[in-house]
Amino acid sequence: MDTAREDKKITGYMPDDTPPIGAMLSLGFQQVLTMFPATVLVAILTKFDVGVTLLTSGLGTIIALLVTRRRIPLYYGSSFSYIAVIMTAMNVFSGGCFNDTTTFYCQEGVRLVQVGIIGTAVVEILIGLLIMRIGKAALDKVLPPIITGSVAIVIGISLANVALNQASGLAPDKAGISWLIAFITLIATVAFSVYLQNRGLIGMLPILLGAIVGYVVSIIFGVVDFSIIGQADWVRVPAITLPAFDDPRAWSVVVSIALIAIATIPESTAHLYQMSLYIDQLAKTIGRAPLEIKKLIGLNLVADGSQDLVAGLLGGAPGTNYGENNSLMAITRNYSTAVLITAGVMAILMAFVGKLAAVVNTVPVAVMGGLGIYLFGVIGMQGVALIQSEKVNLFEPRQLAVGAIILVTGIGGAMFMPNGTYPFVIPVIFPNGIPAIVFSAIVGILVNLLFVIVPPSLFGVQDRENINE
Repeated sequence: MDTAREDKKITGYMPDDTPPIGAMLSLGFQQVLTMFPATVLVAILTKFDVGVTLLTSGLGTIIALLVTRRRIPLYYGSSFSYIAVIMTAMNVFSGGCFNDTTTFYCQEGVRLVQVGIIGTAVVEILIGLLIMRIGKAALDKVLPPIITGSVAIVIGISLANVALNQASGLAPDKAGISWLIAFITLIATVAFSVYLQNRGLIGMLPILLGAIVGYVVSIIFGVVDFSIIGQADWVRVPAITLPAFDDPRAWSVVVSIALIAIATIPESTAHLYQMSLYIDQLAKTIGRAPLEIKKLIGLNLVADGSQDLVAGLLGGAPGTNYGENNSLMAITRNYSTAVLITAGVMAILMAFVGKLAAVVNTVPVAVMGGLGIYLFGVIGMQGVALIQSEKVNLFEPRQLAVGAIILVTGIGGAMFMPNGTYPFVIPVIFPNGIPAIVFSAIVGILVNLLFVIVPPSLFGVQDRENINE
């Protein structure tokens, strides 16, 4: 076989390439289809407006691409990492509308959370600028993998109660049918994940396919209310809201939500490294110079913050760059930022389709519970995977202690402390106590810093942190 000849047949698009219009539209639509299920699911779970969430996903992606001068091809959708702390804030400050099963959009709670999302954006941008100034190694001293991985585990497992409550349908008289729908949805979603992997675009849509199965089963059991669709307009303006800067309760939300960036920064960095590998391999194949975008860690975080800034200002769910979309780009060998901008425009246009949002809102809560059992568990397992991939030595007392403290205070606090908060009142910042996830992150960081400032070597003890490497 003529290998050189075969290589010439391999095509793909680098970040600065612009495909023909037909290819750009089809590739862009695939990107939208890939991000849609998870992005919309976050909006449903947190009772954000679906239209605004799609709007900020598209607009935020475009702005992030422009911030990086189209050097980093990433698509942004809603992040699952923020669900737990957003739900905690909603329960504490807007429990009336948030806990009402007939309410799909909790405006009062969203406006408070918006302030926190802006806080996240500021943190991400500042850390990005700091890394551009002093390098990533310094940041790793403050946020080593044992902290970021353990916090991710806490985020996922602390959502277990939400998933199980939703799986029960939140109505005792219909719990049997609800659990049946939830388990059918769960098994279908896992089956699609297992048996359709590496099957192209369809293999990246297990959440959408699982939701469709659950939805069809719900229709058979007669628990879907189609009247919502009939009442919706075809064209609607998304329910854009302004952040509640004038509400004193917002400042506790700022700290709580902003600290979750601890979990999303490593995720975003991992995505950047992954994309850099794929892009440079394509460059080598087509005879072009490697771009090495893995060196743009700081700029990537500034772009992340820019997208969250859009979400915070307009009222969309906080976001992250999507691994699903990265995988799609790897499969199609398309890293064109022009395609991603096209996808962003498509998402913006979809935000104005009222019937689409209405269809999404008819999905029964039991279906969300089935999806949640799987997705929230995956978040926790990703934390385990991070610790494992970074070869954290769990036989080293310092690492073991930091992880143990975060897990017990985070998971235990979320499940057993009243309202999932610790009774440590800090005026203005935490007037109602500190949410368990935030408390565990703060304690973990402080304990780790203690041993960074006072290392074991001062007492003649060998630091065995990297014993496995």
